[in-house]
Amino acid sequence: MPSFHRPRRRTIAIVVVATVGLAIVGGATAVETNALGAGRLFDRAVAKIDRLLAGPVPDRGGPETVLVTSPDESGAPGELDPDEGGPAESLPPDVEPSAGPEATPIPLPTARGTPDVTAKPTPQRRPVDFDILKDHARYFAHEIKDTWCAPAGIQMALAILHHGDTSAAFQRELQSRVHEWESRKDALDGLWGPSAMALALDAYGAKGYEVRAYRTRQGALRDAAKAVMKTRSPVLLMAWRGAHTWVMTGFRSDADPTVFGDAKINGTYILDPWYPDISSIWGASDPPGTYQNEAEMIRNYLKWKRPEGKYPERDGLYISVVPTIKPR
Repeated sequence: MPSFHRPRRRTIAIVVVATVGLAIVGGATAVETNALGAGRLFDRAVAKIDRLLAGPVPDRGGPETVLVTSPDESGAPGELDPDEGGPAESLPPDVEPSAGPEATPIPLPTARGTPDVTAKPTPQRRPVDFDILKDHARYFAHEIKDTWCAPAGIQMALAILHHGDTSAAFQRELQSRVHEWESRKDALDGLWGPSAMALALDAYGAKGYEVRAYRTRQGALRDAAKAVMKTRSPVLLMAWRGAHTWVMTGFRSDADPTVFGDAKINGTYILDPWYPDISSIWGASDPPGTYQNEAEMIRNYLKWKRPEGKYPERDGLYISVVPTIKPR
């Protein structure tokens, strides 16, 4: 009689499940109390098992990463952060900067020598402190597991836009549907990537979110600030080199970014699903709506670099998921 061989993936999954089962029996107390980080290690083991049981990561299309190369993102001298290098990160030579909003239109004379166009006054640069939320705690959701920052970030964005709530049940629902949206191009090891996040937002009624990439942090934050002001919707920032999700609801700047192309974003208002946990790498997280100043943005909002492999459209760039449509 021929012997029966289980598929290798299923065999691995069964072995892992059995191993975790023994760990549960032998270390339930450690997991419950998160002694020595046992709870987080357990959550990560369960996430890996879920990935194995789901089968190969589908190799399918999804929202593309759009490289923003407008003059707003030029990386002009004086606005680059210390980790961003020098002029090599400026715009390609085929992109010409505009004169900027400071230029005053010159009225054209008519045949009688009188102007037929009224000159518009030059806009005044004034500091801006803008936030779409007043009660950040109302829309905050902590990530139930330390690998669930993406569904928690999506959940908060949907709650702000009145397409969801902050309950644990809703976060679990989002996590349970990740295999509908994941793709290998988006996340080499499966589960959540920024494209899957945009698809999840769309599936729940938040239309028009786009995955964008930028050469400079200021370019990324300026574009995010403009989007928040124009759409009154939150932006999802891929923090910690793409390993974590921050929800940006507002900002402070030295001028209105929708008017001045060179407005400097001094900091942002953030909902961090990691709160109130403490990371051994990134330190303590902050309460909902904390203003993250320039130093904190430089420390946390870093260029995409993932250990699982290369992402040609994202590596070395700042990544965010940006709203493009104002909710009705």
